[in-house]
Amino acid sequence: MTDPREPRLESVACLHPGGLHRMAYWEWGDPDNPQVVVCVHGLSRQGRDFDRLARALSPRFRVACPDVAGRGRSQWLEPQHYQVGQYVSDMVSLLARLRASRVGWVGTSMGGLIGMALGGLRDNPLCALVLNDIGPAIAEDGLRRIGSALGRRMHFASLDEAADYLREVSEGFGEHTRDEWLELCRPMLVQQPDGSLRLHYDPGIMQSFAPLADPQAAALLAAGEQAMWAAYDAVQAPTLVLRGAQSDILSAGTAQAMCARGPRARLIEWPGVGHAPTLTSPQQIDAVAGFLQRHVPDA
Repeated sequence: MTDPREPRLESVACLHPGGLHRMAYWEWGDPDNPQVVVCVHGLSRQGRDFDRLARALSPRFRVACPDVAGRGRSQWLEPQHYQVGQYVSDMVSLLARLRASRVGWVGTSMGGLIGMALGGLRDNPLCALVLNDIGPAIAEDGLRRIGSALGRRMHFASLDEAADYLREVSEGFGEHTRDEWLELCRPMLVQQPDGSLRLHYDPGIMQSFAPLADPQAAALLAAGEQAMWAAYDAVQAPTLVLRGAQSDILSAGTAQAMCARGPRARLIEWPGVGHAPTLTSPQQIDAVAGFLQRHVPDA
C-alpha cells in the first residue's frame, strides 16, 4: 500500500523545439481528486522543497510538485531552452495530464514567474495564485547574487559538507534547525559512483544569467519587467503575495504595487526572512493553506 505521507513520482512528456522531454513531478493525495494545487520551485531547487506544505494540503487537495526541466528527476534541455516560455508550455502539459480544470498555484521565485505568465493567459485554469517572494520587477542586486552562487560549487564529499555550503548561499531562507535543513538539502543532491554528491541541476541553467553581463543589461531587464507586469495585470485569480521582509529580490515597493494593481494581491511579510520563505513553518503553511481553501472550489 502506498504511504500517504510520501509522494508518488510521476512524469509527463513535454514538447520543446528539439523534440520531447520528460518532466518529473511528485504527486500527493488522492490521484482522482479534482481539486488540484500545483507547487513550483525556484531557479536551482526542485519539487521536494514542498514536502511539508504538500503533506499538509494533501488531505483536501491533489498536490503536484514538478521538477522543472533541468532539475531534480526531470530531463535536461539545451541551455537556450531554459526560459519561462518553455516552462509555461511544460506546465500546460502537466495540467492536461492532471485533468485539472481549476487549479491553485503556489510558486516560489521562478515558480511564481511561471505562475504569473500562465495566469495572465486567456482562459487559463488558475483560480488561486500564491507568489512566494517574487513579483514582475526583480531587484538587480538579488539577481546578481543568485547568478554568482549558481555553479560556484557542484560536488561534495558528504551530506554535511553540502548542507553547510547550501546554508551559506541560502541565508535568506531564514532560521531552520539542523534536521529541518538536512530535510531540505537531501533532495538537492545526487550520489555519484564514487560516493560523492553532486547538486541535482544542469549547470546550463546559468546561461539565463548571461544577459546580465551584456552592456545593454538594463534595457533587457526593463523589457522583461514590462512583459511581466503586463502578465501580472492580466491575472484574474485571487492572489496572495508572500515576502521575506529582508528580501533582495522582491522589494517592498514592488510588493505594494502588486496590492494596488492587477489582481490587487493580499500581502503577508515574514520577519527575519529574505529570499525566500521555505513554506515549512506552521505559520507559513497555515497562511498558504487557508488562502487555497478559500479560493480553490469544491468539485
